[in-house]
Amino acid sequence: MVNQKYYGLGTAPSGIRALFAYGLEQAKIVGPENVFDYSLGNPSIPAPAKVNEAIADLAQNYDSIKLHGYSVAAGHEDVRQAIADNLNERFDVNAKASELFMTCGCAPALVSVAKALTTSTDDEFIAIAPFFPEYHVFFTCDGAQLKVVPADTEHFQINFAELEKIITKNTKAVIVNSPNNPSGVVYTEETLTKMAALLTEKGKEFGHPIYIIADEPYRELVYGDVKVPFIPTIYDNTIVCYSWSKSLSLPGERIGYVFVGEKCEMWDEVFNSIVGAAREIGSVCPPTLIQKVIGRCVGEMPNLEAYDENRQLLFNSLSEMGYEMAKPDGAFYMFVKAPNGDAVAFSEKAKLEHNLLVVPGDGFECPGYFRLSYCVSNDMIKRSLPAFKAMIESYK
Repeated sequence: MVNQKYYGLGTAPSGIRALFAYGLEQAKIVGPENVFDYSLGNPSIPAPAKVNEAIADLAQNYDSIKLHGYSVAAGHEDVRQAIADNLNERFDVNAKASELFMTCGCAPALVSVAKALTTSTDDEFIAIAPFFPEYHVFFTCDGAQLKVVPADTEHFQINFAELEKIITKNTKAVIVNSPNNPSGVVYTEETLTKMAALLTEKGKEFGHPIYIIADEPYRELVYGDVKVPFIPTIYDNTIVCYSWSKSLSLPGERIGYVFVGEKCEMWDEVFNSIVGAAREIGSVCPPTLIQKVIGRCVGEMPNLEAYDENRQLLFNSLSEMGYEMAKPDGAFYMFVKAPNGDAVAFSEKAKLEHNLLVVPGDGFECPGYFRLSYCVSNDMIKRSLPAFKAMIESYK
């Protein structure tokens, strides 16, 4: 009576959500101050003041019928033009409103791209470990295969020897997430240039473009003088999927876009196929109110002071205790090597003995590591440090 594939997805447990739910229940028993929850990547800094000001002004002064009415399927043209202008100002890419398609966040953007590029069950997408577990769902939605490049656990850049091995004539695209969830590492310009050269070479060999799908919800979350390269400036055949969930702390508003520049091979076919795929999944005409807010706030940048303070406190404290990890330069995640080599066992022990909730890296296709989401209060980090200390000491 029902589709078994979707029934399976609907009933499959989420390890991250299960940890979060456990923390809520434990907080009722031991008090919230005694639960140290690093499970969810939910922004903990407020949206910039201009966002709330724009919402209030639009609600009070904008035509109410238009404000709550449909936009065209691709999104309001003035909003898309504002985004294009911002991309041009920052990255000099000659973007146009006609190359942008507004979406209800990054997830439907990625699903629409996956569906648009899938023409056969022989098709393959490539993900670079570690990566967001939902890629398994997004990129196999129309029957394609997801192939995995094992993690470069030394630098958390890209294992090019392994990447080259698994590119075939069936490869449609490589998914790039930088700054990365879960490692917090930013792919360098050198790394991305090397990837561009490899995909150009392989595209010529197989007689068709191999796209980069740039999954960029953390693009603006970067610390110090580290730069996040805008991949279309390095590789023309790039499809960008973006969301303001993290940069403007708006995850509940579900607003993002797909950008396909005219330099991208077959850009018109690709763009319109994405539009058609979004139509099939019902992800068209994003809410007008939040679109108009983005049109006014597209140039706003997050204040990362609180995240950076958390990042440095956690990195320095755990390093002093003997934990090993790549230093995160972006996002709000830290990917830590489990001292016993078994992140699942470490996570379970931490949960049961200390109410310390950390996410095993197995779901990110990188066993032996666990993820910490440090978009939490600085006070919670300080209170959790004795638990981290007790955990590593228990393995010595």
